[in-house]
Amino acid sequence: MTNTGGQALAAGLIRNGIRDLFMIPGIQLDWAVDALRQRGAEIRLYVPRHEQTTTYMADGYYRASGEVGAAMVVPGPGALNAGAGLATAYASNSKVLFVTGQIHSAGVGRGLGLLHEIKDQTGFVAGLTKWNTFVHAPQQIGAAVDQAFAQLHTGRPRPVGMEIPHDYLSAALPGPDMPPESGADAEAAPAPVEDAVLDRAAAILNAARLPVIYAGGGVFQAGGCEALQALAERIGAPVVMSDNGRGALSDRHPLAMNSLAGRAVFQHADAVLVVGSRFIDALTPTASWPARPGLRFIHINIDAADLSPPRAPDVAIVADAATTLPRLAERLAPRSALPEADALRVKAWAQGQIDAIMPQSAYVSELRAAMPDDAIFVNELTQVGYLARIAFPVYGPRTYIGPGYQGTLGYGFPVALGAAVGGRGRRVVSITGDGGFGWNLQELATAQRYGLPVTLVVFNDGHYGNVRAIQKREFGAEVAVDLANPDFGTLARAFGVPFEQVGTPQALGAAVKASLAAQGPVMIEVRIGVVPSPWHLLRLQPMKGMTGPAAPVNPLGEARP
Repeated sequence: MTNTGGQALAAGLIRNGIRDLFMIPGIQLDWAVDALRQRGAEIRLYVPRHEQTTTYMADGYYRASGEVGAAMVVPGPGALNAGAGLATAYASNSKVLFVTGQIHSAGVGRGLGLLHEIKDQTGFVAGLTKWNTFVHAPQQIGAAVDQAFAQLHTGRPRPVGMEIPHDYLSAALPGPDMPPESGADAEAAPAPVEDAVLDRAAAILNAARLPVIYAGGGVFQAGGCEALQALAERIGAPVVMSDNGRGALSDRHPLAMNSLAGRAVFQHADAVLVVGSRFIDALTPTASWPARPGLRFIHINIDAADLSPPRAPDVAIVADAATTLPRLAERLAPRSALPEADALRVKAWAQGQIDAIMPQSAYVSELRAAMPDDAIFVNELTQVGYLARIAFPVYGPRTYIGPGYQGTLGYGFPVALGAAVGGRGRRVVSITGDGGFGWNLQELATAQRYGLPVTLVVFNDGHYGNVRAIQKREFGAEVAVDLANPDFGTLARAFGVPFEQVGTPQALGAAVKASLAAQGPVMIEVRIGVVPSPWHLLRLQPMKGMTGPAAPVNPLGEARP
């Protein structure tokens, strides 16, 4: 039996399957932390050096394993510090449980200036989660944990939050658990898809000359990737994967397309099946591909909000991809809409343009060649990382992690640490720039303390390279982009992390391959200069104002009007 609120919290986490918790202790959490100590054989605590890393690690943990990532911090500045990682988890559809302490229950909302008090912490947590609850009594803690997990496993994967006043954690529990009194509205499971709706979708796909599938991160729930591949192979439809959808279909598969190859097939498509994707342009509130006469769209998404304008689906299906795709596939007539020879020609067309972006393409190629198929690649917002969004081949689900639409610079290294825990021994390769690495370079201590199998690659050009490139292109001058970096070798060695500096793609590949034999973290610095922009190749449609060398002729011929 539990005796305190802190013990009720620890018991609830363990009861719901949490084996690893990313947290930083503090006075409002003392009774919870001691309760976790008492059950140390059942749950392991990972304590990084910055509170934002707790939620970043929880995000990476989920994305590598598919298991709920859990983070816990003190209220006020602790919760605010964790906000960046929580926002990234929200944008990346990650199941993350966020537990934050609160000030004394009698002081909440009174503005008394209690330690770590901020105005409307509940509103802040609500803005970064899909569901949140404020625990109103010590006896509610256990039931609130169970309710949080029910929400995590219902509907669209996104973080949920819990706030617990510190006096409830230290309070003795006089009786059995009580249900929570309040919380955000529960997310309802979607209703079963009617046969008539699937029949309409199937009729569009069966009548199409070239149906194309666009897959996002929503396909990664259990069984989704297998169902996607089965449907694509049944009709021979190319599968274009978004940044979040990379790995849904192995890039070795003839029908697997990155977004650049997607330009060629989308130009000829007369039907598009969008599965588990927001299907929205990154910078403007427009669809990823514009509607045109003769082009029909089918959207499948567990979140009805992602079927609304500016998207204009001819058939909108609110449902989970894993359960819906098999029902749709059985209604489709077997065929080969895009013959393998044509598919391979499209992929070669895209690869030729990628290969022209040097030296980034060479660095990406060497990274891929050095890594096992099941290693986890964590991409960052850096000059090599931008091209890697389309250039890095991905061979399986949960082996590629990107920043999501938040684009939080510096997220990559701390997320990689959580991925290493969730990956259960698989090597994680994290690439970053010297600018982004500055956000969390202190977490070398965390990597070393826990012996995490992370190979950290820092591309060092001495600047915020992408900002610098934009300034030079748009204004012909630069400002506030140069960096004063430490000696990275000295830094790594100060934390006891093995270090190597390289200057060529081949040397990087050799260093990454050698790092696979290490028991813990390894840091590699790559000295790099000004490189060409890859932005004209990224996404289905080039970003406005981004131009490059003229692309080769579409391998499928003239685009449909």
